[in-house]
Amino acid sequence: MKWIALLAVVFCAAGLKAQSGLGSFLVTNDDIGPYVDPFFSTATFIAVSSDGTLGAQTSVSTGGYGIGGGYFGAARVLAMPNGADACVYVSNAQIAAIVGIDALTQTVTGTFYGSPTDSGTSNGIGMAANARYLYATYTASTTIATFQVQPGCALGFVGDVFAAGLNGGTVDGMAINGNIMVIAYGDGSIQSFNVSAGVPVPNGDEQYSTGSTNDHLPNGVTISSNGQYAIFGDASTTTTVEVSNISSGQLTPTIAYALGPTWNSGSVLLSPDDTILYVGNDSAGQVTAAFFNSATGVVSKGCTSNTLNGFYTNFSYVGQVQLQLSTGQGGMIYVPEFGSSGTSYIGMLQLASTGATCTLTESPNSPVADTKQGAALLSIAVYPVPPL
Repeated sequence: MKWIALLAVVFCAAGLKAQSGLGSFLVTNDDIGPYVDPFFSTATFIAVSSDGTLGAQTSVSTGGYGIGGGYFGAARVLAMPNGADACVYVSNAQIAAIVGIDALTQTVTGTFYGSPTDSGTSNGIGMAANARYLYATYTASTTIATFQVQPGCALGFVGDVFAAGLNGGTVDGMAINGNIMVIAYGDGSIQSFNVSAGVPVPNGDEQYSTGSTNDHLPNGVTISSNGQYAIFGDASTTTTVEVSNISSGQLTPTIAYALGPTWNSGSVLLSPDDTILYVGNDSAGQVTAAFFNSATGVVSKGCTSNTLNGFYTNFSYVGQVQLQLSTGQGGMIYVPEFGSSGTSYIGMLQLASTGATCTLTESPNSPVADTKQGAALLSIAVYPVPPL
């Protein structure tokens, strides 16, 4: 599956329904540091209506602290249906832990640690998962921890592997499809691993991306649903993405695509039907949509939004794009907005596409403030999503 941070919960008048009646919801990792709020960081649950608008908010204490920032390409909140459970996982980089939350009851199920040397205090802890394992990337210790997903939204630590870029980078973006895990190190290098046995095993394909020779450095990564292509979003002064054919089970040299002049393209996400590549222009306060051909791996220019409301006055960066729907082109588009004055926001955009041209328009209801003071939003998650 494409690594998409996801959540499976729903509000009803009397509380949360049984899992069989799950609806749509958005959840954040507020990533609050110890010097901002003495009462721990939180995950904020926000109701999503059928038209994609955002409603009631509830914050759940995670019992630990984040670091208030880090890599754009790393997913700090992840959730998954697991049997009868609906599980949310939030990384707390300050305490080097993954916190489990039962989404149906909105209660913490445990605080889970890797090895004693795992640390994510430099640029956070990113996550990705398949149906059996959750993987956490610790940026300060340069390690990937493997956790077995267990009943009751628990995790069991399995082991660590060391994973470093060719120029000393640590894991930024990470995506999983089938038995392949693809990683961007943020230093110009990329790599894949085999995860068929759980703990990642290197595929022997670590390499510099083609774009890195022009200072386009892969940060985020997404994988097409057919498992044929890995698409990297580059940290760059222009909107640049790179595509590697992974049909052999290994990375091949990337092909770089220039999509426009907008600054930084460090987070990427494919639409559920694989026709649209959404790009978070992190340093420009914008979002780009490009056309993707899942048969050939070719990316072509689409459209870029205007600068989102409040950029450089209320927020400084945009984080990882997420989508309302698990079908088609994804419906409403959500993007976390990293607050510059103690309040973070969620931007909302709508795509209109003819298949050859498109427009991205910010919703009249955008942005919506995260009511948790001190939230430092770079990662959000939305349910429903494609199955694991």
